[in-house]
Amino acid sequence: MPARNRRLPRSLSWPLTTSDIRAALGEQAADAVDLSFDDRAHDDGTLLQVEWVPPISSNYGNGIHPALWNSVRIRVAPLPATERATARRALQQHALAELAAWISDARRAPEGWGLTRRSRSWRLTEGTTTYRDDGQPYR
Repeated sequence: MPARNRRLPRSLSWPLTTSDIRAALGEQAADAVDLSFDDRAHDDGTLLQVEWVPPISSNYGNGIHPALWNSVRIRVAPLPATERATARRALQQHALAELAAWISDARRAPEGWGLTRRSRSWRLTEGTTTYRDDGQPYR
């Protein structure tokens, strides 16, 4: 992220870039996701999160616009800048391949699976990544 576009204090850094996500997903798949970079670290250490947005039968005036139904959201959270290199390496080696597989599986999932909001999150644990599904504890 160029310095002129930074929303973070100098002590924080994002462990991944847009280019990292695009490389893992492929250009076409990357264009079909909502990718954003959070400006605050998560209390539980989550660095990368993907979420499936299901169709919602209620009036979308109070919810998510139908154009976003059946879509994927990816969020990257910052961490202390001194931990960036270690986290980046671990996320690139493990989490990005799992992210691409999760998105691919979500898009091919049975209708019943796709009718519920789903998510997977990754964090750094002892130099490698651990993940959790749908807000369950990390494993």
